[in-house]
Amino acid sequence: MTRQRQVCITGTDRGIGLELVKGLLRTGCTVYAGGIASPNPELEQLKEQFPGQLHAFALDVGSDASVQEAAERIRGLTPALDMLINNAALLGDTGKTVEDKLDFDEMQRVYDVTALGAIRMANALLEPVMNGGKLIVNISSEAGSIGNSYREAWFGYCMAKAALNMGSTIIHNRIRKDGGRVMLLHPGWVKTFMSGTWNDAGTHTPQEAAAHILRRIEERRGELRERPLYLEADTGNELPW
Repeated sequence: MTRQRQVCITGTDRGIGLELVKGLLRTGCTVYAGGIASPNPELEQLKEQFPGQLHAFALDVGSDASVQEAAERIRGLTPALDMLINNAALLGDTGKTVEDKLDFDEMQRVYDVTALGAIRMANALLEPVMNGGKLIVNISSEAGSIGNSYREAWFGYCMAKAALNMGSTIIHNRIRKDGGRVMLLHPGWVKTFMSGTWNDAGTHTPQEAAAHILRRIEERRGELRERPLYLEADTGNELPW
């Protein structure tokens, strides 16, 4: 009997994270889904729809204690993860420029969740990842590309995604010799709740963005290069660092 693939995803409350959970469940994966909303009615419904496949739990990737608690729970359920998908992120203020009064406490929270959250998860779950598929997927953004930088605002988010990209290369450098790899995916311009209310201005729905992400992972998951793959999920094109 073929073993079900085991996948951990963060930021599964709604949007792309929730749609990634749905997509992976439909392919028969066992999914460990962490989000800040507990209980989450949609995840509870999915647990009924896919009995035994979904393990949902409260997770704040900005908290050392929360990440460690989640990691202990996952390690108690499986010795190996085929994939860790770090999706959790905060957007923060997108309007204020260096000429305005900036909220540095908010920027630090965005950085703590969006950049360090993925590092916390990789650190806590490295053993099961390397026992399994040896793949970490970090949901990044074109906003983290210094080569493509054009904005005059978005300090917290852009800087956090650039830091996530750097942290991903550092992890990749360490695990590559043992077959491990990190993939960075920009989901595109997505209709989202990240600003706190629904923003319908994006090009892709969360369902479409999640489908693009899963397609790119399947296409490129076996590649092991000197640097992490940094890709647009919808087109598959590589982004400049």
